[in-house]
Amino acid sequence: MTIEFDTRFEPEYGRPVDVAPGVQRLTARNPSPFTFRGTNSYIVGNETLAVIDPGPQDEAHLRALLAAIGGRPVSHIFVSHTHRDHSPLARRLAEATGALVAAEGPHRPARPLRVGETNPLDASADTDFSPDIQLPDNALVEGEGWAIRVVHTPGHTANHCAFGLEGTGIAFSADHVMAWSTTIVAPPDGAMADFMASLDRLIARDDRFLLPGHGGPVARPQQFLRGLKTHRKMRERAILKRLFSGDRTIPEIVGAIYRDTDPRLHGAAALSVLAHLEDLVARGQVQAEGMLSLDAAFRPA
Repeated sequence: MTIEFDTRFEPEYGRPVDVAPGVQRLTARNPSPFTFRGTNSYIVGNETLAVIDPGPQDEAHLRALLAAIGGRPVSHIFVSHTHRDHSPLARRLAEATGALVAAEGPHRPARPLRVGETNPLDASADTDFSPDIQLPDNALVEGEGWAIRVVHTPGHTANHCAFGLEGTGIAFSADHVMAWSTTIVAPPDGAMADFMASLDRLIARDDRFLLPGHGGPVARPQQFLRGLKTHRKMRERAILKRLFSGDRTIPEIVGAIYRDTDPRLHGAAALSVLAHLEDLVARGQVQAEGMLSLDAAFRPA
């Protein structure tokens, strides 16, 4: 099953857009190769509201959110994960509205750092974030006219969550599933085995509509999610093929597999290859020479 990505999304910065009954999307003006056109914040409800992923520290986006809220009460601010394009504005929005900030928990890596290892993603992590409410998996948070189901979806980060809008068939998939691109899975913050298991969790939910953290909606989630699984399996097979053909280092593998990819993304691609290799090592299909890292040499087991 192949996957088709949709890059046609054009945001209306500063203006809320109706995307479903009782759901508005407001996109921050923080476009980049990693955030696409910008981070999507969502406003849920009509009277007492919830906000999902308030976004980066951006004055214009904060003003736009408060204008869209329009003085209505906000009971909860849900944060999908602690990257700096999603969570930093949560505390200021909470101070302005009196809402409680809810998330799986503070930022943490998917695994402990190895001896001598540094985290190349430190700059992207919101390590100051601390929620008022820590959300267990499958928790149901109810507001006035809405109820949100918490779905733990680690992989992109260890504390990543999706949020299901009960009774609607809609889920907010944040950075786990996006229509415009595959998700970056980068150790030590992320883990490929977790990512694949979280795809299965979303497939089991059988939602009819996904609203992601960047870009436009995913209109046929079952087909798309299964396509994402196939895409990752194909990438895994491509990595194994490069190893069997004689490649031994991650730069060699990236140069071959991602030769048509924007060079600005090659650093992220290297981390994605490392995530696959960590998973393959854990499953006994690949061996690493020395510490399992970006600088290691690899060979088939």
